[in-house]
Amino acid sequence: MTTVLITLAVILGIILLVALIFVGIYNRLVALRQTTNQAWSDVDVQLKQRHDLIPNLVETVKGYAKHESGTLEAVIKARNAAVSAQGPEAAGKAEGQLNGALRQLFALSEAYPDLKANTNFTELQRELSNTETKIASARRFFNNAVAEFNTAIEQFPAVLIAGMFGFRSRTFFEIPEEDRAVVAEAPKVQF
Repeated sequence: MTTVLITLAVILGIILLVALIFVGIYNRLVALRQTTNQAWSDVDVQLKQRHDLIPNLVETVKGYAKHESGTLEAVIKARNAAVSAQGPEAAGKAEGQLNGALRQLFALSEAYPDLKANTNFTELQRELSNTETKIASARRFFNNAVAEFNTAIEQFPAVLIAGMFGFRSRTFFEIPEEDRAVVAEAPKVQF
């Protein structure tokens, strides 16, 4: 009888230990998913601040560079695409195009000394630069959270639990390869 009780206690102990490991792994995956969600939210807030600055910047440039409407329209079009982008992959592509358009816009300030000297323009440029720094920081935090989450759901035994409960890998927030050329390209200023 005692051997049966000891065997039963060992079996129950093993079941309890497996259940605790299962719950621990599941809770860790949930926590990592929430960290990733929160990190994306931080990126999204910074991108919104950036998007909100762009119309003011365009309006300021309009006053000095009226005949540069193509550049201004390209910035607004790229901004609108970035605002409507959903998720890291689409946002990365849209932000890459917006970066290229903004580079063209800032190149105009070199061609228009009065614009370059305008305090409103320089303040908006400084604010946009600060926002870019915050976006870069938020993007690094998000990509780190994604890497940690993706690694966690691919490791054994978490991969078994992740598959059962629908944990899927996340996409990094990065500029697609085809848009990197646009960002790296020197802006063209035409007179």
